[in-house]
Amino acid sequence: MINIDNLTFSYTGKPPYAIKNLYLNIEDGSYTSILGENGSSKTTLIKLILGLLKPVKGTIKLNTDKIGYVPQRLESFNAQFPITVFEVLNIHRKVLKIKDNNIIDECLESVGMDKFKNSLIGNLSGGQMQKVFIARALMGNPELLIFDEPSTGIDVNSQKEIYRLITHLNRCHNITVVAVEHNLNAAINNSTHIYKMGGNICSMYTISEYKKSVNF
Repeated sequence: MINIDNLTFSYTGKPPYAIKNLYLNIEDGSYTSILGENGSSKTTLIKLILGLLKPVKGTIKLNTDKIGYVPQRLESFNAQFPITVFEVLNIHRKVLKIKDNNIIDECLESVGMDKFKNSLIGNLSGGQMQKVFIARALMGNPELLIFDEPSTGIDVNSQKEIYRLITHLNRCHNITVVAVEHNLNAAINNSTHIYKMGGNICSMYTISEYKKSVNF
C-alpha cells in the first residue's frame, strides 16, 4: 500500500533533518501503528505521506489515491457554534464533489452516529466527535485510512469504541490503516505491525516481536 524509499526531510530543506534516509513498507490490508517519542517526526511523516509536505529527497509511492484522513482531535467546536453534524459532512461532500446526499447518512450509520445527524457538533462528546470525523473520512470510500493519535482527548470507554470501530473497518472492510499512536496498549492490542521512530531510525516489528522488545 505504501512504499517509502530513502526519504529525507527538513522544514528548511537543509540539515539538520527531521527524517533522514527512511525506508518503510506498509502492506495492503494491514493495521500499522507508528510509535515514537514527542519530536520523533511521526506527524511529519504522515503529512509527507498525504502529500502535504514535500521530501528533500527520496520517494513515497502509494498504490491508491482513495485516502481518508482523521487528524489529531484538535478541532473543537464551541457548543454555541451553529453547525450541525450534517453540515460538517455536507461541506466535505461538496469538497469531494460527491453528488449523492445519501452518502452522509450511510457514513454516519456506519459509525453509529446517524441519530446525531441534526445535532450541533459542539454539543457532542469527544468520542462522538471523533466518530463524526471518521465518518467524514469514509465519505470518499477510502482504501487507506490515516489517523493522527485517534484517542487524544477521549475518555477511556470512548477510546475502546473508537478502536473497535477502526479494527472493524480494517478487518471487515479490508481498509488499510496507518495510525500515529501515543497509546501503547491500543497499538499492541489492535495493530498487525508497529513501526518505532526515533533518531532518524524507523524499526518495523510484528506485534509478537514488539511485545518481546518491551517485555509486554
